[in-house]
Amino acid sequence: MGFRYTTTFASFLMAVILLGGCKTIENLRNEEKFGQREVGTGDDGRQTIVISPADEAVEYRFFDATYESVVIRQAKADPIGNTASSKYKVEVLIKGAFPDSCSELHSIDQQRAGNLILATLTMRRPQGAVCASVLRPYRYYMDLEGTFEPGSYSLKLNESTHPLVIRPSV
Repeated sequence: MGFRYTTTFASFLMAVILLGGCKTIENLRNEEKFGQREVGTGDDGRQTIVISPADEAVEYRFFDATYESVVIRQAKADPIGNTASSKYKVEVLIKGAFPDSCSELHSIDQQRAGNLILATLTMRRPQGAVCASVLRPYRYYMDLEGTFEPGSYSLKLNESTHPLVIRPSV
């Protein structure tokens, strides 16, 4: 009996060590920190993307960006330091993958109606371009416009809705 538990524990320990090389707990925590932004290509193979202007000489096809996950990150405190009437900045870490070697982010549009934030993340791809079919993982940091009082909100990004809860004095 002792051998089976020792073997199980050893296997578990080996898995933790191997997984530790892939993504550290500290990196996971940093994903949740407001203002913590990874530059370039990270340990997870994702490249940080910024939206750049389109080449005006090229005709593009536009479509909703594909993404896999979002992490909503709230600032720790407002600059004034008020407590009861504090308003907070919010940013969203979006992780996805481009479907080919030519696609890139085109624009982000935001609208806000009460506790609903509507955001559309758009990609572009040159029309008629021959592109390699490769997935290119990306990460994009989106600052939500305005400030938010404590409470519950909904972020609708393209066709998916994500809950957003602002907590006082984080």
